[in-house]
Amino acid sequence: MKEPPTWVLLGAAALLLAGLCLAQERFGRGGQRGWRGEPTEGPIVRTEGGELVNEDTVRTARETASHSTGTPNWTNTPGFEDDVFTFARIIYKYDRRLVRRSSMAWINDYPDSDLNLSFRLQQLTSMKVDPNGRVLKLTNADLFDYPFIYVVKAGRMELRDEEVPILRKYLAGGGALMADDFWGDDDWSNFENQIRRVLPRRQWVELPMSHQIFQFPFPLKGDKNSLQVPSIHRWESSGVSYRGDEDTHEMHVRAWLDDKQRIMVIATHNTDSGDGWEREGENVEYFKNFSEPRAYPLGINIITYLMTH
Repeated sequence: MKEPPTWVLLGAAALLLAGLCLAQERFGRGGQRGWRGEPTEGPIVRTEGGELVNEDTVRTARETASHSTGTPNWTNTPGFEDDVFTFARIIYKYDRRLVRRSSMAWINDYPDSDLNLSFRLQQLTSMKVDPNGRVLKLTNADLFDYPFIYVVKAGRMELRDEEVPILRKYLAGGGALMADDFWGDDDWSNFENQIRRVLPRRQWVELPMSHQIFQFPFPLKGDKNSLQVPSIHRWESSGVSYRGDEDTHEMHVRAWLDDKQRIMVIATHNTDSGDGWEREGENVEYFKNFSEPRAYPLGINIITYLMTH
């Protein structure tokens, strides 16, 4: 058989080398990369709008572009900028093989939900609120500066071994964690297992609608399902507030309490308050049905209660 010309062999080698370089670029440090070549795994992740966020350097929600209808801005009295409530979102580890890009993890609803809720707190209560928000890992030394922390897609959270004692100390010292937007038994089981590592001698309790957290500043009537918030895309496509599976139909508000019955962890399960905050400007009917009467009142009530107890 006749040998192929040298130029053919060189061309084939060049193509092979280019393919290997592309593969290394796609699957090198930082993990799998998107179709544009940007990394889609830590420390770089994408918002729902495609904005790239570095998990190691991001500090505030304000520094990340809105992907919804924009976010309000405001200022506080000069000299008192730090004398405010700050909405603090937690960056956590998760199994990226199990999380589709479309459903995300800690970055879901970010930054719009953080900034919209912060604005409504400033607008509707006597609280003065940080207009920038905060984004941080549990290992960040600044954690203890923030008495309230928020975890979205909590059923996907995986606490690193070094984070467990830090979170335990934070909660025992007066801090409170809110977990939101996770659905079904599997999500709940994973979240419960993670909290059990932190609070091994504690059990969760279901908060009744008679609890004070549902009474002030907004009196919330009816059962918990009357507070259930769907993602806007689920609602627009199906018209229902739950996910498809039966174990997502009933909304729960559960808490882990300390010895003095103070809430250390509160979990709003089978609901997506974050979408109600994030998507308030995208659909008038969604705002009227879910953002205004459900997501904002419940979120404001939870924060008000936690900050006063």
